[in-house]
Amino acid sequence: MEQLTQTIVAFVEANSQWAPLIIGLLAFGESLAIVSLFIPATMILLALGALVAAAGLDFWSVWLGAAIGAVLGDVISYAMGYHFKRRALTIWPLPRYPGMVARGERFVLKYGAWGLFAGRFFGPVRAVAPLIAGVFAMPFVLFQAVTLASAMVWAFAMLAPGAGIVALATR
Repeated sequence: MEQLTQTIVAFVEANSQWAPLIIGLLAFGESLAIVSLFIPATMILLALGALVAAAGLDFWSVWLGAAIGAVLGDVISYAMGYHFKRRALTIWPLPRYPGMVARGERFVLKYGAWGLFAGRFFGPVRAVAPLIAGVFAMPFVLFQAVTLASAMVWAFAMLAPGAGIVALATR
């Protein structure tokens, strides 16, 4: 995990013009149902936040890349759930994590849009919340509004701590 993080951070540092796209792809993978279980993007995004300030990259373009990637991952996850309904919850490897799926389902059903928003910040719920919202046909406009808002806050929360610490340290 640490080696992967270092490799990606070094790649972004060497190719800083691609930082918004690379960070967007990481956020996309972190937000895409099922795939997010295999991508350790949270630690990488936190590390890249520090690189943003250290390399003098524009924070807001990188933030926008992360937010867009997260929204796109959620929309595809929602579409899978909406199209496949409960069958979406049987796609490998979800059956291997019945507790995670059940917790995510209870969380989203109990708290609705607020659950979807809050779920963005909890790894196991983040992996299934948009999928569950699609399975249960949450109105798409509501889903999009919540996803957009949560993705913007989440992207900031992932990138700002590292960028802020480095910016303060270099003053």
